[in-house]
Amino acid sequence: MNNTVMSCRNLVKQFSQGDIAVPVLNGVNLDLAKGEMLAIVGASGSGKSTLLHVLGGLDAPTSGDIHILGQDIAQINEEARCRLRNGSLGFIYQFHHLLPEFSALENVAMPLLIRRTPNSEAYERAAAMLNQVGLSHRLTHTPGELSGGERQRAAVARALVTQPACILADEPTGNLDRQTAENVFNLMLELNQKINASLIIVTHDSRLANRAQRIQQLIDGVLCDVSTAK
Repeated sequence: MNNTVMSCRNLVKQFSQGDIAVPVLNGVNLDLAKGEMLAIVGASGSGKSTLLHVLGGLDAPTSGDIHILGQDIAQINEEARCRLRNGSLGFIYQFHHLLPEFSALENVAMPLLIRRTPNSEAYERAAAMLNQVGLSHRLTHTPGELSGGERQRAAVARALVTQPACILADEPTGNLDRQTAENVFNLMLELNQKINASLIIVTHDSRLANRAQRIQQLIDGVLCDVSTAK
């Protein structure tokens, strides 16, 4: 159990449309080991992004249990959940979500500044991480001055700067051309292995999914091993 970074049991998520409950997740069970990479695939609209948001504590489940590093996130208050997210999780999205008015250095330092890391240390660590993703010459550039691939590399740096236990990536290369996507994904894997973080990646790209240690498919709101999915 000590090797388990994230787990969930009987995870259910429903949305309301008027008086009608619309089920999205129908009893998801998941165990993610330290350093493991899991790819989640599924049809568009099957609930993959919803699952990541619920696992990451960004949205509350209708029912079910989620444990991150042994902590039941339903049993802690919102302030503690924010600390857990900031300290233990990294998020990468299809669109970079960098703050447009801040430089690449400031964007990457932001998670450290939020946890009240001293400014000098936060910016030093952010600069070192941007150097690792090949952006040492772009520290003072805003997102609008970066290419699409550079923006996504900065987003990867921001997700990894806190050295999280688990990274949740939602179509992280879906907005990039094939070669840039391959480069960004290779970078994610390289940095991921350096800090031995777990990685859950939602992707439509079978080439990327096939590089994961495990692939699961979300079908009718339930995760199935690809080898047994119908």
